[in-house]
Amino acid sequence: MATEGRKPKPLALHIINGNPSNLDIKKKIEETPKFESLTPKCPERLNNAAKEEWNRIAPQLEKQGILTIADKATFELYCQIYGECVELEEFIKEKGMTYIHTKKNKYGQIISEYVTQYPQVSQLDRKRNLLIKICAEFGLTPSSRGRMSLPGSKEEDDPMTNLWNKKKA
Repeated sequence: MATEGRKPKPLALHIINGNPSNLDIKKKIEETPKFESLTPKCPERLNNAAKEEWNRIAPQLEKQGILTIADKATFELYCQIYGECVELEEFIKEKGMTYIHTKKNKYGQIISEYVTQYPQVSQLDRKRNLLIKICAEFGLTPSSRGRMSLPGSKEEDDPMTNLWNKKKA
């Protein structure tokens, strides 16, 4: 039976966000299953764009404690969908978004012609929507990243804070 309400945020993201709901972090850490914080090996079956994305993002997520060996399937799905989006974008760049569809009768005579969209256009749209949802799971969207405050980061090390303080002076 499914539980109601929002799905809980991963503990690492909750801590990075600054514990906004004032959870008992020590208790939550004790109750949370422990997984090895290790970047899973990139699967060979991914296309080149997906592999590049894996190698670009995985070390960053591991460094933040967000990516563990237990997250391999979800992260692999993220990279796979990313790679598929790149392929679909290349198809659309080469062929365009639409084509002329010709309808013929049984004698081969043209009955009608009309412009229609390639199926790849709607596939790309669906895959991009899935990609955004998975990105939010790992804190990879601008809005989810904007809510994060990394533990141990000091305000004086933040370039935006430095710029703001210079303008006020």
